[in-house]
Amino acid sequence: MHLQKRVLVTGGAGFLGSFLCDRLIREGCEVICCDNFFTGSKRNIVHLLNHPAFELMRHDITFPLYIEVDEIYNLGNPGEFTILDLAEKVIRLTGSRSKIVFKPLPVDDPTQRCPDIERAREKLGWQPAIDLEEGLARTIDYFRNLLRS
Repeated sequence: MHLQKRVLVTGGAGFLGSFLCDRLIREGCEVICCDNFFTGSKRNIVHLLNHPAFELMRHDITFPLYIEVDEIYNLGNPGEFTILDLAEKVIRLTGSRSKIVFKPLPVDDPTQRCPDIERAREKLGWQPAIDLEEGLARTIDYFRNLLRS
């Protein structure tokens, strides 16, 4: 007997998240999409909400406070860099005149971040296909085009 997997996708209305939800649903997973819809584009939100499987969930107004999830996949960038490095790259690539402002870190903020994507590599065959610099350039171009239209 095959047990259906329940998957929670955070940022499910975003560009990557909406297509990840699609793939998981096609593979027979029960997908729970969690998003504040603040940063998701209208196209991605409509893409997600118009999925045939979503129709089954659209009218269910109850939402559990505790969700049991079978597996967690981190789809982050495994390369280590500081937030300062990232901010400096974004300023350089955008040609921004923004200034970097330093503020105290929250007490529980981790000082080092490096996502472990081993499970995504092993089970999904996924790993980043482009480097950070190219990814930032593509993202900047995407949002520049979006703002123009």
